[in-house]
This record gives sequence, structure tokens and C-alpha cells, in this order.
Amino acid sequence: MIEYEHTVLENGLQVVIHPDPVSSVVVVNVAYKVGSRDESPDKTGFAHLFEHLMFSGSANIPSYDEPLQKAGGENNAFTTPDYTNYYLTVPAGNIETGLWLESDRMLGLAFNEKGLEVQRKVVIEEFKQRYLNQPYGDVWHKLRTLAYKKHAYQWPTIGKNIEQIEAAKMDDVRAFFNTYYIPNNAILVLAGNVSVEKGFELAKKWFGDIPKGEPIKRDVHIEPIQTSKRFISVDSNAPVNAFYKVYHMPGRAQLDYYTADLLSDILGRGKSSLLYKALVEDNPIFTDLAAYVLGSLDPGLLVISGKLLEGTTFKEAEKKVNQIISMFIASGVEQVDLEKAKNQAIASHAFGDIDLLNRAMNLAYGFILNDLDRTNKELAIMEQISVDDINKMANSILIESNANTMYYKAASN
Repeated sequence: MIEYEHTVLENGLQVVIHPDPVSSVVVVNVAYKVGSRDESPDKTGFAHLFEHLMFSGSANIPSYDEPLQKAGGENNAFTTPDYTNYYLTVPAGNIETGLWLESDRMLGLAFNEKGLEVQRKVVIEEFKQRYLNQPYGDVWHKLRTLAYKKHAYQWPTIGKNIEQIEAAKMDDVRAFFNTYYIPNNAILVLAGNVSVEKGFELAKKWFGDIPKGEPIKRDVHIEPIQTSKRFISVDSNAPVNAFYKVYHMPGRAQLDYYTADLLSDILGRGKSSLLYKALVEDNPIFTDLAAYVLGSLDPGLLVISGKLLEGTTFKEAEKKVNQIISMFIASGVEQVDLEKAKNQAIASHAFGDIDLLNRAMNLAYGFILNDLDRTNKELAIMEQISVDDINKMANSILIESNANTMYYKAASN
């Protein structure tokens, strides 16, 4: 259980304080409800580009990193399809340095052409290195386009292509900032060696005067229910053939998400899982095989993926995977396998809560889900999931009309 106190400033900023008096540091975590799901199809990759721009200097602080390093702090950030998260850690005595830095860039960026050009080049280079020139780098470009036809999940956070990143203009930057980087679209979490009273006082001091933004009108397209199997075969520069099969499933905001998550664990989490044991150990046709979920806010994907053993054909691999899934649906899950999956999930949850930064980010993510206490509810939710729930979920989503399959062919084939 993560203990915390919550308030909302007059400008709409959500503030959460999680005291941990034995810690010598404070985590300052600011999350904004904006990700690639908020982009338009002709301006993709913008949320991620903007994450980089947030480190290019703010209205009153030309260099973000220099004062933070002098205060003994460190920082990072990440962009997802659903939100963007900024975090830093400082010695408890230097908490106001962190709040000064974060509040000033929420107040306003420097907005200069040089900063935009520098960060644009950084993102383009990242695009080339991680997605274009890396084996398996374009897998999720292909899979997302295959699985989604309306929703903005059809492109990854890096964007559809380099050309759209190159086309970003300063007017686009200003409009994006003014729309999404506003206190009423954000949450501030202070975790560590800070009292609730002091935390609220400092949050109001540093963020309270930032003007409230206009209410956001989101235009997120609902993905239609898939009614027939989709397939794609891709020639790549990868060294080994890879097989991918993804199924639409409930989103993270839905309680059924946890049932689908446990289902994926039973199918393919670890060496004792159903798929791994059957097709990697007992009758090997894969060198590795796993199942997992993407954890998307809106309805997401349950993924089965693996590398084929040399000599195995794609059709054979798909046939064997389908056979295992069909047998699983026919026989249903055993109580012992469900309990094992629950124990794994509970252990992972508990292990994650050991880390102060993880606790701060989990509280921030509750804001994204519109359920601030979600992280404290998750274990109880999972405990209530029954064998019948797992079997119903398997019958509902593990069907061919809901499947998207990709053969990712190695360069030698």
C-alpha cells in the first residue's frame, strides 16, 4: 500500500505527496496527459519530439541540466502513446531546485528555432538508429498499422516517418505546448523525504501562479471491432525469422485488463509458461517464445512473439501456436496455473513498490487512468480473478477473427 495525500491547486494541477522519511532524496515527477494518441495522422511523432524540446531551455532557465547537476540531481523522461512523464531525483535539501526547474518549463518554454532544430536532428537520428537501421526496429511500425485502422495507436511514439518530424514548425510547437502543457492537464508527485504539509506548501509556491489552460477537446478515434483475420509478410534485414501474433484486448482503464494480463502470463511469461514449455522446450520449433500485453490506456494488444528455430517454416510455427491456443481454450486454465500467474504478478508489483521512483510514477499513472488510487487496488483486483474469468477472456479474444499475424522474414530467406 502506497500512502499519499492529494490536493488540487486552483489552476487545476493535481498534487500528490508520498512521504518516505527514511529516504535521503525526493522524486519530483510531472506527468502530462498527452501522448501519440493525441496526434493527428499528418503530424505524428510530435509528442516524442516535444519531450526532447522540454530540455532545450525554458522562459527563465536557458540550461535545464546544469543547475540540476549542481544540486546533485539527475533526471529523465519518456513518452508513451498515452502520456508523457518527466522525473528527477534530488537530495531532499535541494527539492526547490527541482520544483523551480519543472515549474518554469510548465510556465513556458524558450521557443527558439535553434532548440527546435537541434532536437529535431536528435529525434531523426534516433529514428534512424533504433527503427530504420536496427534489426527488428520496424516491427511495431508494421504491427500497429496492421492491427489499428482508426485509432492513433496505429503509429508508434517515434512517429510514422522522418518526413513528418522534419516538417514540424515553430507554430506547431507553440500550439502543442499551449494545448497540453498546462497545469490542468498534469499531475505533480513528490515522493521521498518531504512532509505532506511542506510538499503542498512548495507545490503551491512554485506552481500555483501558472495560468490554467483551456479545457482540452480530445479527438481520439475509437477502433472498430475487428471481424476478420489480418496478415502481413515482411522482408527484413534481421538475422533470424520472427513470428508475431497480436489480439485486441481491453484497455488499461478497464478492469478486464487485468484478466487479459494474467491470461498472457499463463500463455507466455517465463520458461514454465504454456507456449514456452510446449514449443521451446518439449517440441522445439522456436528459440524463444513469449506472450505479454502492451498496457495501453485504450483497448490494446495481447502479443505472442518468438524467434523461429532454423529449419522451422512460418506456417508450421503458426499452426503449432494455434494448436496450443485451441487446446488451452478447449480444456480451460487450471487453478494451479492461475495461482502461479497471480503469485508472479503480486511479486512483481511488490518488487516495483520497493523503488521510490516507481512509487511516484505509479501514483502519477493513476491520474492518467482517472483513478488515482489504482496502484493500491491492483492486487485486490487480481486476487478476485477466477478460472472462469480467464476462460471467458480466452474465448473472447484468442480467436482468429481478432488476430493480426506477421511473418518477419530474415535477410537470408
